[in-house]
Amino acid sequence: MITETFDNQSPAIINPYVNENAPVVDACIITFSHAIETSVCKNYNVTQIASFQFATGVTPIYGFDFKGKKFAFYKTYVGAPACVGTVEDSLSGIQTKNYIVFGGAGCLNKEIAHGKVMIPTQAYRDEGTSYHYAPASDYIPIENAGIVADFMEENKIPYVKGKTWTTDAFYRETVTNFEKHKADGCISVEMECAALQAMCTFRGLNLYTFFTSGDLLDAPQWDQRAKDGQTKGTQHDVGHFEIALELARYIAEK
Repeated sequence: MITETFDNQSPAIINPYVNENAPVVDACIITFSHAIETSVCKNYNVTQIASFQFATGVTPIYGFDFKGKKFAFYKTYVGAPACVGTVEDSLSGIQTKNYIVFGGAGCLNKEIAHGKVMIPTQAYRDEGTSYHYAPASDYIPIENAGIVADFMEENKIPYVKGKTWTTDAFYRETVTNFEKHKADGCISVEMECAALQAMCTFRGLNLYTFFTSGDLLDAPQWDQRAKDGQTKGTQHDVGHFEIALELARYIAEK
């Protein structure tokens, strides 16, 4: 069974390549948005410092300086296995312990404003990847949620904290499962958080994550809460990269 797959008693057959000669950065910022990637490359003085390759093609890792700190940045893939795989592969291109990951998430509570920052405190493990990095449990705690909340508080950025539901199958978010997870305190649903935290803990990395409150499940019918082409307040909102960048600097200076 999937809940019995965690194994830290025998070696992995394939391991990520850790490049000890790779450039050192204070943190790596990860987006899921092609629009944000395009904007960052256009508006920041970035250079490609590394890359890794999937069957889908090459993923560039960009480097840039910001307020005296060095950061890396790249666009990842949606879904726990692919997203976790990119972080593993990034170890061959950069050296850092700090990963800031941000993106959109479905909202399970209609009282949470569209576009508001959501900070996950625990992630329900309704996916498969995390069970290969951590012993089985219903939830995995998000270790640095308090630090992310402190940053939002100090910078007067509206936010809400709560559990998140990480699932592999967004087309199988059924009414019964939605009601169960909402009753259990989940405020969001997404596809990567539980797996990212399990992997980062296993590898000794620090995960700092937040979500944009996007589409609404807590309604008589699914509500996209955004017009076609809209970016403001969505996962493609460049303002959320600016939050992530300042969060990266905040972490680097601590």
